[in-house]
Amino acid sequence: MTDSMQIWVSLLLPLIAYVLLTLTGKSPNVREGCTLTVATILFLLTCRMASGVFAGERPEWMWGEWLPGFQIAFQVEPLGMLFALVASGLWILTTIYAVGYMRGHNEENQTRFFGCFAFAIFAALAAAYAKNLFTLFVAYEVMTISTYPLVTHHGNEEARNGGRVYLGILLSTSIAFFMLAIAWTYTLAGTLDFSPGGILAQSVADEKISIVGLGFLLALFAFGIGKAALMPFHRWLPAAMVAPTPVSALLHAVAVVKVGVFSVLKVVVYIFGLDLLTESGVNLWLAYVAGFSLVVASLVAMTKDNLKARLAYSTIGQLAYITLGAALATPSSIIGGGMHIAMHAVGKITLFFCAGAIYVGAHKKNISDMRGLGRQMPFTFGAFLLASVSIIGLPPGGGAWSKWFLAVGTVETHQYLLTAALMVSSLLNIAYLVPIPMLAFMGKPKADDSADHDSHGHAPTEGIHEAPMMCVVPLCITAIGSVALFFAADWIYEALLPITQTPNL
Repeated sequence: MTDSMQIWVSLLLPLIAYVLLTLTGKSPNVREGCTLTVATILFLLTCRMASGVFAGERPEWMWGEWLPGFQIAFQVEPLGMLFALVASGLWILTTIYAVGYMRGHNEENQTRFFGCFAFAIFAALAAAYAKNLFTLFVAYEVMTISTYPLVTHHGNEEARNGGRVYLGILLSTSIAFFMLAIAWTYTLAGTLDFSPGGILAQSVADEKISIVGLGFLLALFAFGIGKAALMPFHRWLPAAMVAPTPVSALLHAVAVVKVGVFSVLKVVVYIFGLDLLTESGVNLWLAYVAGFSLVVASLVAMTKDNLKARLAYSTIGQLAYITLGAALATPSSIIGGGMHIAMHAVGKITLFFCAGAIYVGAHKKNISDMRGLGRQMPFTFGAFLLASVSIIGLPPGGGAWSKWFLAVGTVETHQYLLTAALMVSSLLNIAYLVPIPMLAFMGKPKADDSADHDSHGHAPTEGIHEAPMMCVVPLCITAIGSVALFFAADWIYEALLPITQTPNL
């Protein structure tokens, strides 16, 4: 299979899954079997492509040119390859989990759900392989539209309100800011292609744009890519928590927010260039906005009793880590940000899997109601603890390495206040995550309270058990994965190192 064929086949596979889902919707076992088969083939193909990309190959494929200079074109480089591996691999586990969750909770419209999910994976891969800003923008918008039915899946008033906030913020920021930034970039550089070292340095040298203008252009990109959930354009993420838990996993780990922070990293590395940003200093304001977001989001997370709401604000903070890595614009911080895409994806999807399993197995949404549940759900809360260790940034969790490189980036740039922000945020991560499994394993169950027994003397915790196996097995795998990534950090580092190196001119 040629390099270009590998790209278009990998993009085609999720669309094939969508068609198969539509045709087999009346036979759930066949429908979900088709999804898993296609997802597995996609992951194997992505792994095959990755071996070449990480060895130095750069596969390309151009679909067509819509307008002069505006091409739908794809080129696979290491950062996009890492994102594609994360998205395609987690699609398999999320599908297995979603089958257990959707059936265990008797959800309606399951065919539509799995179909939109497949379309979202297509959009994620299109963004990962985008060769230029125009292709990235198209994939970004397809992601927004394809996930809207997932956010509003339940169809009630709460879901519709959440969907309006979701769609309103993401579309308005992309149209008002992101699109304008792309048009401005084209007028300055005459191209939208991603290029090692960036494409704007010559425009600054030719005085086509001032340093102030360059900072304003960076702001348009940073806030226009609303999926990065940078404050104050973050409200769509908590609003989207009205969706079923597998959708939350998609939003927070597999595709949506990762498209956002991945896009920020791509713009910094391949449009602005690390040298231009560090020499001009226009990046520091963004670093401090990200530092503010990661601390404040962690503080807000501590106030939330609803588990999914707490995890949503946790995600806002964790995304800010990646934006901080991009904004610092040093090799260490860029590698830390790229690593955190994978580390956070595996850790956070585990936490959301656990939240859904708790709801299916115990019908509990609030943390205060989870006292003693660890006795009935040891695998779920054990997995929650392992994933929490990674999100916090403690060994042997994979997040320890990504946060280490981000901290090194703050020291390299002498931004010690941001170093302190990282430390404070990690302490806050401990404060809002660790008490949950501790409460479940060590807390006194409400059942011990005689007032909590029903008229027959049965405790409310009776009948609580682990969620169906198709929910529990994926969360155990991803929990182990969050630890395994700690030992794979050297491989990820070597894979990402080429994107930090400025080519010799």
